[in-house]
Amino acid sequence: MAESLNEKLLSNVGVKEEAAVCEEKLVDKIWSETKKLWVVAGPAIFTRFSMFGLNVISQAFVGHIGAKELAAYALVFTVILRLANGLLVGMASSLETLCGQAYGAKQHHMLGVYLQRSWIVLFICSIFLLPLFVFTTPLLKALGQDPEISEISGTVSLWFIPIMFSYIISFTTQVFLQSQSKNRIIGFLAAFSLSIHIFFSWLLTVKYKFRLAGAMTSTILAYWIPNAGQLIYITCGWCGETWKGFSPLAFKDLWPVIKLSVIEVWYNTVLILLTGNMKNSEVAIDALSICININGWEMMISHGFMAAAGVRVSNELGRRRSKAAKFSIVTATLTSFAIGFALFLFFLFIRGHVAYVFTEKEEVAIAVAGLSPLLACSILLNSVQPVLTGVSIGAGWQTIVVYVNVACYYLLGIPIGAALGYVINLQVKGVWIGMLLGTFVQTVALVVITYRTDWDEQVLLARKRVKKWSVPESEDSESNSQDV
Repeated sequence: MAESLNEKLLSNVGVKEEAAVCEEKLVDKIWSETKKLWVVAGPAIFTRFSMFGLNVISQAFVGHIGAKELAAYALVFTVILRLANGLLVGMASSLETLCGQAYGAKQHHMLGVYLQRSWIVLFICSIFLLPLFVFTTPLLKALGQDPEISEISGTVSLWFIPIMFSYIISFTTQVFLQSQSKNRIIGFLAAFSLSIHIFFSWLLTVKYKFRLAGAMTSTILAYWIPNAGQLIYITCGWCGETWKGFSPLAFKDLWPVIKLSVIEVWYNTVLILLTGNMKNSEVAIDALSICININGWEMMISHGFMAAAGVRVSNELGRRRSKAAKFSIVTATLTSFAIGFALFLFFLFIRGHVAYVFTEKEEVAIAVAGLSPLLACSILLNSVQPVLTGVSIGAGWQTIVVYVNVACYYLLGIPIGAALGYVINLQVKGVWIGMLLGTFVQTVALVVITYRTDWDEQVLLARKRVKKWSVPESEDSESNSQDV
């Protein structure tokens, strides 16, 4: 009876808040939503730029060690590590849904429990991924990659194991903090880590000439420093409402968390493997990996808006404000698209000059210049698609996104890319066109799904999800006291 009365009161609060939002002027609504959006997106973009910069710095130093080392690093990073990254990000995406909707519904005590559940699930997933890093050389040789590059890749891959395990902490703690709009600490730690990485990369690679070992040691340190800072911030009193200590409830209901998670393999993995089987594969891999890195810089902006869209949508659904959730979607998508369009024009004309940051080889720079128009189009499409993915994460539709990705990428994009690259003999350009087609169809599909969604129904589903996976705060506190 008390619970039913409480639900009615919460529902009335949501209706009143929704009515107040509707009465606002459009300009005031846009300004208000934009401020809320940038509270999450601004630090998220800065953090992603900083963390993505770690790889760019590492790749730049490795590239000046040697061309084969650069190709090996690009191959392992883009194939093996991004495979692990894609799986772990997908598993962590369920945390974004749960934390965002629980925080919006004022079930603050559950955020710490969800965080601990994600640690367990991601750690188990990482154990199963270890053989990919241990047996990289025979795996790449079996896939038809250059034998010499495959041998170097085997050494590089072992250095990436600590980085893979760092993702367990970084992905989950960032989502935990973002859902509460506590982003400043994430940005600060990312900037500190980036500056440390630049110094140690120079010290170990250039001054003391430890070559590949020096570059990878600096990279490992740069990934783990922010993790240590975020854990201290969460567990030492700065998140008192949402972190109640370690709880045995973290081991309860793990399977629903796994079912809600996205198990998605990064599309670029297959692209690099296709490229590695082409003529002059060393140049092809280098050129494509450089383009992917450039595209990745822009993706950090759209991924920032993806995080913001996920937080805003999940928070508003948790508060039972369907119209506010829809307005957040429109604002986030149009803002990201405007930035993407400006970058589309910029990279359309800059062409291959930026390639010299990564390599001294003119033939690689020429190959990058040839891919520049496709790169610019990819940047434009990728300014929208991740934001809509963030919307799906905030609403909890990860399974739908998996089906869309499988259909658009693996049944459409990859076969067409392979046909254009090998049969039509367009080489790397053919593969890239296939990727663009897959991304375009995926973006259109996500736009249609988002537009046709009944957001009032999503509010009800969010409420059911919060009720199903939450426990009363008294029970959580009792579990913690018994554990102590």
